Amino acid sequence: MGINLNPFTWWNGASWGTILGLRGKRQVGEDSLGNTYWEGGRDTAGNPRRWVIYSGANDASRVPPEWFSWLHHQVDGTPDQNLPPPRQWQKPAVPNLTGTALAYRPQGALEKGGHRASATGDYEAWSPDA
Repeated sequence: MGINLNPFTWWNGASWGTILGLRGKRQVGEDSLGNTYWEGGRDTAGNPRRWVIYSGANDASRVPPEWFSWLHHQVDGTPDQNLPPPRQWQKPAVPNLTGTALAYRPQGALEKGGHRASATGDYEAWSPDA
């Protein structure tokens, strides 16, 4: 997006109003996707306000689980301070792929040709006389 569209395209990153609203706030971290996380001020319950500035499309599924827990006050400190390092068997977080070419499509889906496997012999249709 060009700089001229930034005030009008809130769905493709932070608008000018959001950027101006960050004055006096503290950036607490950045994730592997380039999203930045901020803290500052208090909400009506007295908790610190926390939010994310997306790098790219504004899609909540692009927030990794460890930062999700920080955003929702499940942990007090940032993930690198409070959480153990990721285990070797853990996979990296993946954004929601619905609507993309990489989305899951079951065997009988129209996008995969629409052909399902034939029913096996263990299926018996319901009959009102039975």
